[in-house]
Amino acid sequence: MTPVSINRHRARPGMIRWAFYVACVLAVAWIATQVFYFAQIAVWNFVNPQSTAFMRSDAWRLSQDRPDLSIQHTWVPYDQISRNLKRAIIASEDANFVNNNGYETDAILQAWEKNKARGKIVAGGSTITQQLARNLFLSREKSYIRKGQELIITWMLETLMDKERIYEIYLNSVEWGNGVYGADAAAHYYYRTSASKLTAWQSARLAVMLPRPKYFDEHRGSAYLAQRAGVIARRMGAAELPQ
Repeated sequence: MTPVSINRHRARPGMIRWAFYVACVLAVAWIATQVFYFAQIAVWNFVNPQSTAFMRSDAWRLSQDRPDLSIQHTWVPYDQISRNLKRAIIASEDANFVNNNGYETDAILQAWEKNKARGKIVAGGSTITQQLARNLFLSREKSYIRKGQELIITWMLETLMDKERIYEIYLNSVEWGNGVYGADAAAHYYYRTSASKLTAWQSARLAVMLPRPKYFDEHRGSAYLAQRAGVIARRMGAAELPQ
């Protein structure tokens, strides 16, 4: 056996040990992250979140690009948010919210097929709980790794919270425009009223904005926005709210 062969043979155990060490460090870091998410969600059963990952990233972006703007966000209790808005969002975003376990398998599979056909991630099939998981902890980047983490956090939310608490946090943290977060901020920003006084038509328009809030903030006269709001307004009566 040549000296080079001997050196290569000796190097392999060292490389294996190093790879094992790195794998262990990554595994411990991943577990610690999941424990943090779980503990944070447990605390939020009793304490209202002051900010979300989306709010923090948006605050940094605005400080760089639009220093004249700041995050608009005011927390309001669940019973001080219009039932019109609650019904409109369920009708628009997740008709089976009250009865599902945080996932809609058919929607996920449809999104998978759509992404495969396009060759990139363009849809996620997300429920209200999945959207909340993403807003609270994750980035806006679209990837299957992020989607996997989103599903884990969704399970945590559904395990530790009841539907009403999930919906209350969602309504107070979802993005509604350039730096606009939560139902009350959106009500004041678009209609100069409070979240409790939103009409059915106003609520339907706000619900339609959710998938693309920044776009519709800049295109409030969109024909699609008006047409889709009419559809949602007609569906609102059948929307089931959490008790």
